[in-house]
Amino acid sequence: MELSALFIAVLFICIYLLANKIIPTAKIKRLRWLSFSGGLAVSYVFVYILPSMHREQQSLEQTENQLTMSSELYFIGLIGLLTFFGLQTKLSQLGKTEVKTKQPLLWTQTIFFAFYNLFIVYTVITSHVTGIQALFYAAAVGLHFIAVSHDLWRENQEIYLKYGRFIMVFSIIAGLFIGTFIPLGSLADSLIFAFVSGAMILNVLKNELPSNQEAHFPTFAFGVIAYTSFTITLKFFFEW
Repeated sequence: MELSALFIAVLFICIYLLANKIIPTAKIKRLRWLSFSGGLAVSYVFVYILPSMHREQQSLEQTENQLTMSSELYFIGLIGLLTFFGLQTKLSQLGKTEVKTKQPLLWTQTIFFAFYNLFIVYTVITSHVTGIQALFYAAAVGLHFIAVSHDLWRENQEIYLKYGRFIMVFSIIAGLFIGTFIPLGSLADSLIFAFVSGAMILNVLKNELPSNQEAHFPTFAFGVIAYTSFTITLKFFFEW
């Protein structure tokens, strides 16, 4: 097991165990923190996820695993986006109309995001990132996980603190184990990357992009500019 992979997994585990304590409780500070985090997440989508999907598509076309078109992975990404949007919409509708289903829905949502975490961690581990690029991955995905954890914690603090966060920790360990000891092959890795990228794009734009009432635009813009500049600089010097 690579040291970088272990570091990333431990960081993600700490995030899920402590995320509710990381985000400030004061409203103004919380809004600024979430605006900054949302800016970084949006930047991550446009300057890393989309270009990475393009590279994965090109790599797929150059192997014996070539499929029938030049946009298979984008289609898989779209399926990931539609799947997560459909499930989240259905859960939201049931939660509003049936009070008795509130707690089961929270469990469903928790398990749903546990698989989401597993896929993301598997993708990070099978990418075999090291050094400064590993820190880049850890920072970008870690901030995303803080937002996911905070949303789950807000839904039901008692259930999340008692059970939910440990389910998330288990999913991260499972993703680390599968990615390290049971790799599924280059084609499967590309498909999983595309699927989870589509889901992440949805979650970032739907859940992390602050609403007009809750946004602090200067902080959001600073997050976008700072992370984009940092990413472009790293790509220039390290030729990612």
